[in-house]
Amino acid sequence: MGNYMRQQVMLEPRKIEIREVEIPKPKANEVLIKIKKMGICGSDIHVFHGTHPYTSYPITQGHEVSGQIAEVGEEVKDFKVGQKVTIEPQLVCGECKPCRDGRYNCCEKLKVLGFQATGAASEYFAIDASKVTLLPEKFTYAEGAMIEPLAVTVHAAKRYPKLEGANAVVLGCGPIGILLIQSLKAFGVSKVFATDISDYRLELAGRLGADYTVNTLNKDYATELEKAFGADKADVVYECAGTDITMDQAIQNARKGSMIVLVAVFGKKASIDLAKLNDSELDLNTSMMYMHEDYVDAIRFVEEGKIKLEPLQSAFISMNEFQRAYEYIDENKESTMKVIIDIDPLDR
Repeated sequence: MGNYMRQQVMLEPRKIEIREVEIPKPKANEVLIKIKKMGICGSDIHVFHGTHPYTSYPITQGHEVSGQIAEVGEEVKDFKVGQKVTIEPQLVCGECKPCRDGRYNCCEKLKVLGFQATGAASEYFAIDASKVTLLPEKFTYAEGAMIEPLAVTVHAAKRYPKLEGANAVVLGCGPIGILLIQSLKAFGVSKVFATDISDYRLELAGRLGADYTVNTLNKDYATELEKAFGADKADVVYECAGTDITMDQAIQNARKGSMIVLVAVFGKKASIDLAKLNDSELDLNTSMMYMHEDYVDAIRFVEEGKIKLEPLQSAFISMNEFQRAYEYIDENKESTMKVIIDIDPLDR
């Protein structure tokens, strides 16, 4: 390798440049990864549009990535050059109460690569070995870059404690919603009822595990929910759309005493009916990122064939056309699932 590499930087909303910087030298406890693929997620899109509530500029993105270890620090014992890996992009303090309790995904000083800290959208990236997860050799690099969002949905699924045999609703069939549908089925959920306003997304959701799919633009949510599950409705509702409309659908139509899990990131403050939430004694749960065990489960489910990632890969766009990737997403909102940046186009 030479001394310099390409690195993406978003200077301000809607303005990206690719610059040349020195390749980092890994510290004693770090590994240097040759980044192969990077996925773009909904939160990245919020950053591009200037609507992410916890990101400032300039910022180098990249938290859904895969790559190959190029160099290891002198204290690193668990990894070696040539291994296929992904990373867990959380930077945590290890000292606050959530960290001490083992819930480091809720760290009081949490920073996430690509949002509050420099991300991995570069040809090489150095990171502490504790943040590196080994991938099966048979995985494609594109699949490896999708383990991070899959871990989000694995963690979200577990927020409901009785998944085996349950009936679940997923509101919103974007990439996270469809990965969640697959995760729920992998955990043994009996039936999944999925909604969206896109027939394209609903068809894909049905192919990948949803038992009932409803376009709420032309069918009544409450009526269709009762048709699917009867008067008992669902045991748990996962909100993956991030809109007041879907959140209201969840609250107004939930079975009393059941659970709603908020998975989506709301770009602005929500307006919800707390009186109805209270009157129905609904558990409003939330889900924040993941733990290492969620990565382990995500990888296992893909390895076992219980979760399919390739059908969600909508487009591969070269690193030099980074800005074009966001324009592509904006132009193809309905049909786009996961756009992947080809940081190294030779490997898929």
